[in-house]
Amino acid sequence: MNRNKKPVIAIIFGGCSPEYNVSLQSACSVIRNMDREKYTVVLIGISSQGGWYVFDGAIESIASDTWHDVRHCTPVAISPDRTNPCLLLLKENTVQKLHIDAAFPILHGRNGEDGTVQGLFELAGIPIIGCGTLSSALCMDKDRAHKLVKSAGIDVPDSFTLTDIDNLPLILQQAHSIGYPLFVKPVKAGSSYGITKVSSPDKLPSAIASAKQYDSAILIEACISGFEVGCAIVGNDKLITGEVDEIELSEGFFDFHEKYTLKTSAIHVPARIDSETSARIKQLAETIYKVLDCRGFARVDLFLSESGRILFNEVNTIPGFTTHSRFPGMLKAAGLTFEQIIDSVVETALKR
Repeated sequence: MNRNKKPVIAIIFGGCSPEYNVSLQSACSVIRNMDREKYTVVLIGISSQGGWYVFDGAIESIASDTWHDVRHCTPVAISPDRTNPCLLLLKENTVQKLHIDAAFPILHGRNGEDGTVQGLFELAGIPIIGCGTLSSALCMDKDRAHKLVKSAGIDVPDSFTLTDIDNLPLILQQAHSIGYPLFVKPVKAGSSYGITKVSSPDKLPSAIASAKQYDSAILIEACISGFEVGCAIVGNDKLITGEVDEIELSEGFFDFHEKYTLKTSAIHVPARIDSETSARIKQLAETIYKVLDCRGFARVDLFLSESGRILFNEVNTIPGFTTHSRFPGMLKAAGLTFEQIIDSVVETALKR
């Protein structure tokens, strides 16, 4: 990278994912808060059908999902040539190279947060802002993430994984051993898509069918009596950790609808817990971050049981980035502005 010029950062939004619309809102917040005196920003939109385009239109059209206008979109591909990391703009009868110093994917869920896009940029020799291929893939897979974290001596909820849903008597037997209520989750999905809280055996088949719409593998997991807490982390070796937050629920669980409306729930930052418990949560979150090889930034979610036991839930390698999302909220509570948060995660990648 030429240190005499501003680094060129490609922000990627959209994607072939059920969380396409969430990505648009997160990306708008990041775009608006990037320091344009410090960075040159290139916008890459991925349509819900999978087309890649350099977008040069108004930011407002991203938020309203009207950005896919041929007047402002140029088809683009990533050059696989590591000796000259760049984008290839596919204009009429010509291919134009566009150098970038790093890629900042603001993509949520499958085909964006699961290591696929990260691997594409890493293969091309373009630094990724955020977690790399391995950690992204691991954290998207709830089953393997739980097994790896458990092997590090950290508590996880009791669970089992289904790949064959035809043997209902065996499934019911295994579920009985965990106890009700329990959760049925797609192994690889984000934003709580396909997750159902099941209170009795007769509700289990429909919950499995719902999860099956999002992934072929299904996790059946014990319900923890207590509440969910989270920890925002930025960095590689030296970590910046935000204040712990707490999700207060009046009913149900923190599903997709609640995450983006907060109609029957509330998020408390800092969490309403004592300082010793907060310190334990932060320490465990940092350990999990390292165990799963996270880099750049991530949000680590855990459960705090009624007895004070802390259990791992999941890691979001590209958490929500709107100004009211949990990830920036925890870091703001630790004294960082939204602009400083964006700057920190970008500089972490550029210094690798």
